Amino acid sequence: MRLVVDASVAVKWLIEEGDSDAARDLAAGDDDLHAPRLMASEVAHTLWRKERLGEIDRRAARNMMMAVSAMPIRWSADETVCADAVRIALALDRPVYDCVYLALAHRIDASMVTADLKFANALAQTEHGDAVITLSEYAGMRE
Repeated sequence: MRLVVDASVAVKWLIEEGDSDAARDLAAGDDDLHAPRLMASEVAHTLWRKERLGEIDRRAARNMMMAVSAMPIRWSADETVCADAVRIALALDRPVYDCVYLALAHRIDASMVTADLKFANALAQTEHGDAVITLSEYAGMRE
């Protein structure tokens, strides 16, 4: 299956959180995983925030960030989907950075996997609802 993973999933590859097992299963599986380059910046921001909150130390944050380039995904250039992401964001009144993942999923005929339940729920009743799978739904499909 072709899937676009967002930063909420990628962070779970690095840090033990709820559904980290499901995220690791996704990474270890045979699905064709994709992400926009934006994901690296979003992961970096999350690591910075977690260090500031004392959840991880600086060395761990640096080491985790260095692991991002080795994640089992195919990277896509953001500029190829930004116009679509803005169009979707304006139509749905959602942040553009979330819609970059969705736009990429549409562009490459994939589903988007996210651990961001707020985003998934916001899209559920829209024309984009079928393009989004929560990480826990993905895990249930694999059982």
